[in-house]
Amino acid sequence: MSKQTRVGHLKDTLLPTEVEGVDSLAELALDMRSSWNHETDEVWRKLDSELWDITHNPWVVLQTVSRDQIQRVLADTVFRKKVDSLVQTRRRAVEAPAWFQQKHSQDF
Repeated sequence: MSKQTRVGHLKDTLLPTEVEGVDSLAELALDMRSSWNHETDEVWRKLDSELWDITHNPWVVLQTVSRDQIQRVLADTVFRKKVDSLVQTRRRAVEAPAWFQQKHSQDF
């Protein structure tokens, strides 16, 4: 019987977790909302514009780009602030009640 692997575990084994900021990139890459919300496109384009243009898959970009490139891009304070802002926006959106919850919360 095979043991299932948690996504968090995959992130820890597939990415250079000792690089500060890579957790934020992973959180954004695994957010399915990026398939219709294109706020993060510039992040992936900055990591590897050619691969991003071919795949439009943030997880593939993050797994493929070199450790040196990740470190170089995360060292840019403007880029890092943008990533941190996107992560905070994502977390607020995830924690906020959905439309149905807001509409029907008074019914319960």
